[in-house]
Amino acid sequence: MTRAIVLDSGALLAVDRRGRDRVAELKAVVRRGDVLVTHPFVTAQVWRGGKQAELARFLNGVDVRTIDGHFGRRCGELLGKAGTSDPVDAAVVLLAEDGDRILTSDPDDIERLVNTSERKVRVVRV
Repeated sequence: MTRAIVLDSGALLAVDRRGRDRVAELKAVVRRGDVLVTHPFVTAQVWRGGKQAELARFLNGVDVRTIDGHFGRRCGELLGKAGTSDPVDAAVVLLAEDGDRILTSDPDDIERLVNTSERKVRVVRV
């Protein structure tokens, strides 16, 4: 069964800052059959161009999923129920399905959204 590891901006920053070690860890996950997933606004939070060659190569192996209007409304509903305000985090949570993991540097906010969404996912701190 293929599972996803959903990456938030903290996970991508870890790749950008720690480079090859973090990339090697995540590539090992992919070799086990899991897929790496994120959305475009997570990428926007960390991408500054220039000297981000390692991050650029890494992103080539990540499934960057499109967000549409319907998905955006679902994010807004989740934010309202959770009493939080970050649509980027809400989208990270809604990309995750039961059995997936979310890799984050902000487990408290993500956990709150996960609990509200009632998804059965594991939140892992980077």
